[in-house]
Amino acid sequence: MISAISAFNVGSTTAAALFWLATSIAMAAPAAAVETRAATTQIAPQTTETYDGLTVGFTPEGRAFRGKPDAPLTLVEYTDFVCPFCAMFFQRSLPVLLDKYVRTGKVKLVIEDLPLATLHPTAPRAAAAALCVAEQGAARYWHMHDILFAEQPQWGRLPDPTAYLADAATKAGADRKAYEQCVASGRADSRIQQSGAAAAALGFTGTPTFQFVGAKSGKTYTLVGAQSAETFGDWIDTLLAGKEPAEAQAQEKPALPFWATAEGLAPDPKHPGLTMAGDRYKGNPKAKLVMVEFGDFECPACQRHALGTQPVLDARFVETGDVMWVVKHFPLRMHAQAPAAAAASECAGSQGKFWAMHHALFERVENWSEAKDPDSALAEIGASVGVEPKRFASCLASRRGLEHVLRDLYDGQAIGVTSLPTFILLHDGAGHIMTGARSADQFAATLQQQLKDANAQASANRTMARQ
Repeated sequence: MISAISAFNVGSTTAAALFWLATSIAMAAPAAAVETRAATTQIAPQTTETYDGLTVGFTPEGRAFRGKPDAPLTLVEYTDFVCPFCAMFFQRSLPVLLDKYVRTGKVKLVIEDLPLATLHPTAPRAAAAALCVAEQGAARYWHMHDILFAEQPQWGRLPDPTAYLADAATKAGADRKAYEQCVASGRADSRIQQSGAAAAALGFTGTPTFQFVGAKSGKTYTLVGAQSAETFGDWIDTLLAGKEPAEAQAQEKPALPFWATAEGLAPDPKHPGLTMAGDRYKGNPKAKLVMVEFGDFECPACQRHALGTQPVLDARFVETGDVMWVVKHFPLRMHAQAPAAAAASECAGSQGKFWAMHHALFERVENWSEAKDPDSALAEIGASVGVEPKRFASCLASRRGLEHVLRDLYDGQAIGVTSLPTFILLHDGAGHIMTGARSADQFAATLQQQLKDANAQASANRTMARQ
């Protein structure tokens, strides 16, 4: 137990030391999450281009797509660049689907990476290479995608495909130096891990696996394997006609953890500002959308979001009653003082000062994260936002705030949080993961589209109820 603490700075506060000790006792220490600043590909979701006569771009979550952005049906392909069955789909079925459904505006194709490293050890490297090309544009990404599948027999069995992938990126039109810098940084790895976690949550374990998603109904259907173009066509025609394929079963929504359910998100009448699950929130508890944010007070990307993006989102969505915003803690092991800061925010929250302390901790992170006496620095910040000093010090010295932080960490680990900040968008009993700090305009565009979709779905439900 001593070694579990000694890995951190001598200046760690009591709360920080207790926190890491508790995590070491409770479970085997997880691999450190990677900050989004260094681990997330820099893809601009709002940019669209043309490739092979089709509109191409990235979804608000940064997934590459081909086709009309608002097509009535979306086909999501979970794929692996080294998988022979994925290559079979690419060669046999995809050309027919592109001509018959994507070019006609009926279907939008979206790519999700699911490299099966146990079967194809070099597949994650190919996925990372494609994402690094994606940083230089959607058209280049799709060119890289097509090259990798078309030439899979040439490179798929190479023990080290580094040189091939770099040459393929250059052939796709990417700037080689920028591509190599991206690959060397490892920042695409977090995106690939997140896609894998999302696939695992859906129970997807093989490739290719496909999801059909109706734009209006929101229902999803799953089709597994490199099926024939005729099978895909039958499913697509049936779904576009508003019917359910005979072989299909509407995919059941995975069960949400209590903190993400309607019951867990309901306001606690005995503790203002807390949900029944014990999480801090702001905004309208009856809002159509709920955003749950996992963050770390020492994380630079979280700081950029808190000080730059969040005020805009508060004004446009939270204060207008459209979005309920919930905060959960996920201190990274690389940040020695982050648990103490999170505990301090909860201690301030017990005096009704959580949001003021939350903002002050990000605004003055250098004051407490690099201080020789972090407890005193945190106490000074607490005093500046109006907490009663003795109550605050007593709370910080105890386990009260720390236990809340520890619970949040376990909640994040349970859903596969690997990079920060991570956001969980909740609507109609389903959750969607978003990772990384975004500009205020990008984030606002995502929320605006989600609100539009939620309103459209609510309208469709009312219409169906009247029929």
